[in-house]
Amino acid sequence: MSAGLGRHRRASALAFASQGLVFISLTTRLPDFADRWNLGELELSLLLLLMVLLAGVGSVAAERLAARRDSATVLRAGLLLTAVAVPTLALAPAHAAFVLGLAAYGVALGVVDATANMQAVAIEHGYGRPILPSFHGAWTAGGVVGATLTLATSGLPSGSAAAVAALPLAVAVTAGFLPRAEVPGEGVAVTVPWRPIVLVGLGMVVFYMVDTAATTWGATYLDDTVVAPSGLVALATLPYLLASLVVRLAGDRLVQTHGVVVVLRTGAVVACVGLVTVVLAPAWPVAVLGFTVTGAGVAVVAPLSFSAAARIAGGSPAQVDAVVARFNQFNYLGALLGAVLTGVVGSDSLRVGFAVPAVLVLALVPLARAFAADEPGRQSA
Repeated sequence: MSAGLGRHRRASALAFASQGLVFISLTTRLPDFADRWNLGELELSLLLLLMVLLAGVGSVAAERLAARRDSATVLRAGLLLTAVAVPTLALAPAHAAFVLGLAAYGVALGVVDATANMQAVAIEHGYGRPILPSFHGAWTAGGVVGATLTLATSGLPSGSAAAVAALPLAVAVTAGFLPRAEVPGEGVAVTVPWRPIVLVGLGMVVFYMVDTAATTWGATYLDDTVVAPSGLVALATLPYLLASLVVRLAGDRLVQTHGVVVVLRTGAVVACVGLVTVVLAPAWPVAVLGFTVTGAGVAVVAPLSFSAAARIAGGSPAQVDAVVARFNQFNYLGALLGAVLTGVVGSDSLRVGFAVPAVLVLALVPLARAFAADEPGRQSA
């Protein structure tokens, strides 16, 4: 069966990669957008809050639409909306147009996040072994390309970010996503087993709190706090993503060999060390090292969260799709804490802002056991 899923696996990986490329391309350009529109850290935090809230709306919309159609169709729509929203915000002639483009991108972000993970968990079920880390590795690979593009085009106007819209457009038009075998119906009864899912969801909140703090505020931290050269501020994100990519590509095997609990607990401690290094960094190269260690530590939390949520959900593909879309809301709660809380708490000094995720990431140590229920395909060490 897995051989027949190969085409769909590649298509979904491309969707993850395009999402990562666009998101990181935009977040590493935040200092440029802030300069262009004269945004302070508090104003930028409020705009990020708007984007996060609308991403939650997009995720809810994805659940409703996927129940009537299927996740493949809705994923294409989300990618197309991304392809429209990004040039709108990047090339905006006025502040209102920038906000409108950012809002549309927020909705698209939620739609693609939810439906790409619906596709991924369905394909993982077909394979019968953990493969979610490799999908999220594709997201990270796209992010690496996005951060590299920002470094390479640092001398160009912020509007050059509009070019990255070409990838989600191409993926939407050409990729062969996995159609749902059953016929979607109206009013499908969905029972969400919230009690076990909340524990796993809290783990994902912690991950996105750390991840969004690093990817959203890392460039600003290098720019303002440790005073890196202006053309190198994307180095807060690029090494973070490279370390995350390496661990995610190895993640399938690590989980099969050592089990999810060991992998998550070890990663939490490593991430804490990385964030403390960021907070205490005397110079920008040390901060870059801290971000790199952090990326390695938290790399596999999100894919393992979705895998666990899908297993807990059980039931029909429609049931799993609905639970994955609702579970995706934990993503945005974490993003809210990471992007907004870090900026607000760190409005006077981002060192203080980054101290928040440095402490809270250790919550993964006790939460790790909630991820272990019915672990598939584990091998003895």
